[in-house]
Amino acid sequence: MQKSMKKYFALFALPTIIAFSVAFVLPFILGVYLSFTEFTTVNDAKWVGLSNYVKAFSNQDFLNALWFTLKFTVVSVLTINVFAFILAMLLTRGKKGTNLFRTVFFMPNLIGGIVLGYIWQLIINGVLYNFDLTLTFDPKYGFWGLVVLMNWQLIGYMMIIYVAGIQNVPKDVIEVAKIDGASRFQVLRNVTLPLVMPSITICLFLTLSNSFKLFDQNLALTAGAPAKQTAMLALDIYNTFYGKTGWEGVGQAKAVVFFVLVALIALVQLLITRRKEVES
Repeated sequence: MQKSMKKYFALFALPTIIAFSVAFVLPFILGVYLSFTEFTTVNDAKWVGLSNYVKAFSNQDFLNALWFTLKFTVVSVLTINVFAFILAMLLTRGKKGTNLFRTVFFMPNLIGGIVLGYIWQLIINGVLYNFDLTLTFDPKYGFWGLVVLMNWQLIGYMMIIYVAGIQNVPKDVIEVAKIDGASRFQVLRNVTLPLVMPSITICLFLTLSNSFKLFDQNLALTAGAPAKQTAMLALDIYNTFYGKTGWEGVGQAKAVVFFVLVALIALVQLLITRRKEVES
């Protein structure tokens, strides 16, 4: 049976490989090539070397978006994972109604990004109007508005992953630690956290990638206002590619830089947290 499966593996995998190549690999290679060209369509691309990358890193809007995205990612990753883990700990104590709370906390993740952005724009502006302010009055309001939105959307999703991890921690290990005189904090630090590291790895990866790639919510909530100071990388790339004539190549160069940056950060995070899993 196994020999038969190995014999026809290539045949069954071929359609998926072809689809993946056509839908991802070839467009990615073409995109990298176009980042070194000046073009309006694929057919009129003219090679300009590193000129687009020089323009990208000389563009103040891009540098502002990069710094804004980095700050937002750090704050969002920390707050989402901390609150999600706390909720997971509270909802794994065997109390009545925990399944209902898990469902309620998870539901915001089902709402689309654009819709979610407009909902929170109405809510936050409704509060700020009482102080004669709006989300776009100052970049700090847009920043914290995005943080609140991202937390509200993802905390429930990450909580479900943490719940699964916590429930897989052997009860006898915790009991032994308590019998040996370990406090609740010591049990959490030395038993629960090391054994939940696979869940932490997944949650950190998801929150990192989602924070960096945030676009819909950013567009709906602030659209980069005021003066593009709350524009994140994805929105800045979109504005460059579709908002500036003749800057398509620069927008493509920004997209390549964006991809490399996210890939490197995610890879480093995975390597660090996976090592913690091995140690545990």
